[in-house]
Amino acid sequence: MAADTVPTSEAERDARALHGADKNGDGHRIDPAEIAIGVIIGRTSEFFDFFVYAIASVLVFPKLVFPHVDPLTGTLWSFAIFALAFVARPVGTIIFTAIDRAYGRGAKLTIALFLLGGSTAAIAFLPGYESIGIGAALLLALFRMGQGVALGGSWDGLASLLALNAPESKRGWYAMIPQLGAPLGLIVASLLFMFLISALPAEDFLAWGWRYPFFVAFAINVVALFARLRIVVTPEYAELFENRALQPAPLAETVRSEWKTIVIGAFAPLASFAMFHMVTVYPLSWVFLFTDETPARFLMIEAIAAVGGVIAIIASGYLADRFGRRTVLAATAAAIAAFSGFAPQLLDAGQVGEASFMILGFLLLGLSFGQSSGALSSNFTPRHRYTGSAFTTDLAWLFGAGFAPMVALWLSSEFGLIAAGAYLLSGAIVTLVALWLNRELARTID
Repeated sequence: MAADTVPTSEAERDARALHGADKNGDGHRIDPAEIAIGVIIGRTSEFFDFFVYAIASVLVFPKLVFPHVDPLTGTLWSFAIFALAFVARPVGTIIFTAIDRAYGRGAKLTIALFLLGGSTAAIAFLPGYESIGIGAALLLALFRMGQGVALGGSWDGLASLLALNAPESKRGWYAMIPQLGAPLGLIVASLLFMFLISALPAEDFLAWGWRYPFFVAFAINVVALFARLRIVVTPEYAELFENRALQPAPLAETVRSEWKTIVIGAFAPLASFAMFHMVTVYPLSWVFLFTDETPARFLMIEAIAAVGGVIAIIASGYLADRFGRRTVLAATAAAIAAFSGFAPQLLDAGQVGEASFMILGFLLLGLSFGQSSGALSSNFTPRHRYTGSAFTTDLAWLFGAGFAPMVALWLSSEFGLIAAGAYLLSGAIVTLVALWLNRELARTID
């Protein structure tokens, strides 16, 4: 029996007991639909964590951790700490790849998700600046880096497993499934914060109300852990592991062998990842700081617009299978470039403008983001596909999204909203250049 198939945690043993064999001793066979359910649950859990922290970065942390500076500066500092998770994520990939190779996928996933949940729950107990001074910011940074390391370790290869099990004519359709977790996580996080803001006085929300979503995130992580272990411990997954299709290779070896694919793969989805924060985290900060719009109402707009994002992601799967993933990525990057020329100004055009910005933005984001994950994963050799895909994802989020809210807010506060549009335009241009450079993408995806 391969090392990966030996249960290495109580959670994995429970999952294997439930799903490892039937009464006749036959392995529990799964199909792409079952894998898809596990993928959606896992990604929704991760993105719920992500957006709970992101919303708190705008509404809570500037006042709790940085009350000694003006609101804009406090938000910029809050966004700087927000970016630390993306810096730490590749470190998590390095650490947990070693755990994966030594102890198996189940142990890696269990440790990573408990670290993610523990770091998230720890934020719920964060004392404020008035209690411990600058120590509040240092603790928040530590917990945020813990989240980033855990996110690097939570890469489970389920999206790759889904792609390997998908019919040839449905690759674009199955590629969009993991991406549904982003708008679904945003919808739940936005509605939860909206309820708390509406139900509680401002003093109670800032004192204790904001902490509840972080406890909810921990509980959801536990559910997601079992949903993902249910797939990881199946015979299909073990068979793919043993056949080296999902073998974790040493990172240094992967980088030496596949560095060109990693570089291009990290920049190919830049338009999508820049757009990701331009319609989720950044507009909330701009509206909260520079308009009279109430946070609760804007969170409702965001949740409604995210429903449009879900529809657009689903549509991207159909379009990719009909026209090719590279065509969809290039077309949406061009559309994002056009959007960047006028859309940010809508944020300063009243309630109708805000709603128009969010709805149009989420429709474009869904079409682009739906096909952005692993666009170049088929370019990796089988031995390096698992590790190469994980590391490429880390770099794509770091370059495309990690500092986007901070940079966009600073640019727009210094030079006006048109500067935020220019920032978005730069991401679209980089994506188009990366797709043009990657001729292999055209041969393997179209």
